[in-house]
Amino acid sequence: MAMIAFKCPDISVTVADINESRIAAWNSDDLPVFEPGLDDIVATARGRNLFFTTDKVAAIKEADIIFVSVGTPTKTYGVDAGRAADLKYVELCARDIAEYSDRSKIVVEKSTIPVRTAESLKTVLTANSNADVQFQVLSNPEFLAEGTAMEDLDNPDRVLIGGEETPEGLEAMETLTSVYAHWIDRDRIIQTNLWSSELSKLVANAFLAQRISSINSISALCEETGANVDEVASAIGKDSRIGPKFLKASVGFGGSCFQKDLLNLVYLCEHFGLPEVSEYWRGVIEMNDWQKRRFSTKIINALFNTVNGKRIALLGFAFKKDTNDTRESPAIYVGKDLLEEEADLAIYDPKVSPDQIRYDLGIEADSSKLDICDDPYEAVKGAHGVAILTEWDAFRDLDYQRIFDNMMKPAFIFDGRNIANRAQLKEIGFEVYAIGR
Repeated sequence: MAMIAFKCPDISVTVADINESRIAAWNSDDLPVFEPGLDDIVATARGRNLFFTTDKVAAIKEADIIFVSVGTPTKTYGVDAGRAADLKYVELCARDIAEYSDRSKIVVEKSTIPVRTAESLKTVLTANSNADVQFQVLSNPEFLAEGTAMEDLDNPDRVLIGGEETPEGLEAMETLTSVYAHWIDRDRIIQTNLWSSELSKLVANAFLAQRISSINSISALCEETGANVDEVASAIGKDSRIGPKFLKASVGFGGSCFQKDLLNLVYLCEHFGLPEVSEYWRGVIEMNDWQKRRFSTKIINALFNTVNGKRIALLGFAFKKDTNDTRESPAIYVGKDLLEEEADLAIYDPKVSPDQIRYDLGIEADSSKLDICDDPYEAVKGAHGVAILTEWDAFRDLDYQRIFDNMMKPAFIFDGRNIANRAQLKEIGFEVYAIGR
């Protein structure tokens, strides 16, 4: 919404949320989301044609186009828990839109949702609105990546818009297309039917997650055979049929999308009687979970099969660099594994708040098992081992001699993101364990 407002000064964009503290943060100089370039975009458009409000009723009444951008987490209760998406917030949003709309509107699914949710959305809208008010439901999934979101929005590979193949549906798609056409070439704006658009988002994330799990499976083989996973990835990435992207072996993928969307895909395949297809995609998740456990086990085994009472420094807690998002971060799983083994954790991340780290690990503020540090050198002081869990650029330029001098000996470093210079570390005196090398 910030990018649309920035690129389309003639269009008024209002972001409405019932969470007062969140809206207050968006109206402040300390935005709740860290994303390179976002501050400048918001600062330029906010108050001009970008507005943040808790008045959802006025926002709905005044809008011509309404983007439904609420969470669709995996269900944690009831039927199909752990697999199906929880569409509670989508339904509540639809009921609000139907109740407060006094004229026809275009409603755009922006959340990542299962195939045919648009049908349910339209049913709720139609059943709860005045007969004179008509809704056209569009699917417009987002393909940006955290950390590069503003670049991805400014210059996307494609924009996908799905709608009904009726005169009204085609007109609605053209209306939304004209918004994006302010700055995106029309040949990169793809129009499809609703179901193709919804499924494309799930499948895109599933394919990307599959590539990560595939190279992570090979990283284990590389460690056993003496091959170097970075060299293997580089070699196969030169094949034009494969390409180099998403072939970086690591401790595992995280974030809000990949696992949730894979679980949605698994559930859909089961629902439509395709158990073999379901098991295939479930294997991608299982491989990712195994990679995280394997990394934790490697730390424990290297430290003489016990980390009880030992200080382990975790550098990085966000699921990837250039974001403060910790959802499904591998650092959470590794941290919990080590805490179960009675380790003492020292954690540094340049953007994730201490409160968020404690919440994710389930640790009280006064716990002696967790030390949240202001810089990486404080975290490694007296540590038996250091684990690099987020590929922040700053971690490539650390003074590793200084780190070595302040650690217990022998000093172990576990490079879960393959960003450090292994030869240099070994020359300093570290015992080095890197993924796939």
